[in-house]
Amino acid sequence: MSLINTTVAPFKNQAFHNGKFVEVTDQTLKGKWNVLIFMPAAFTFNCPTEIEDAADNYAEFQKAGAEVYIVTTDTHFSHKVWHETSPAVGKAKFPLVGDPTHALTHAFGVHIPEEGLALRGTFIVNPDLQIKTMEVHSNEIARDVKETLRKLKAAQYTAAHPGEVCPAKWNEGAKTLTPSLDLVGKI
Repeated sequence: MSLINTTVAPFKNQAFHNGKFVEVTDQTLKGKWNVLIFMPAAFTFNCPTEIEDAADNYAEFQKAGAEVYIVTTDTHFSHKVWHETSPAVGKAKFPLVGDPTHALTHAFGVHIPEEGLALRGTFIVNPDLQIKTMEVHSNEIARDVKETLRKLKAAQYTAAHPGEVCPAKWNEGAKTLTPSLDLVGKI
């Protein structure tokens, strides 16, 4: 069953964020756009490259009014040490959320029971806590956060312009489509 257009289940987790431990809940997400990026675990190989990519593009997410959350199955304590010891992870200015109980990985359908880890899952959540995009794939394949940013902007655009859709490779400022009977068979 797809999670698209479903509401994020209530949760309460601890995160390491800007030198402090903070609580992150479903209510933390409410009222703004959010990007949740699930990763298998701290101190792994591909994960720091993805965090660095997100950090390098974080200003663009903030400019779009969105917060980024990195989620692994580790504790917030592990995230503190990871942030302090990895130059790539140390660039993160967004919350590093611990999910040691696996409640979030289960809720978002990315839990690997045999390993106690998460698949690489990316979810864009709107201000009403509805999941608007999801991408889940195998852990050996790292993601490109610029594509996530493009999808965020497309979700924001269609939310602000009901009745319009963003075609393939749409980028901010590009032409959209307004589905109608007149378009059938003409594209």
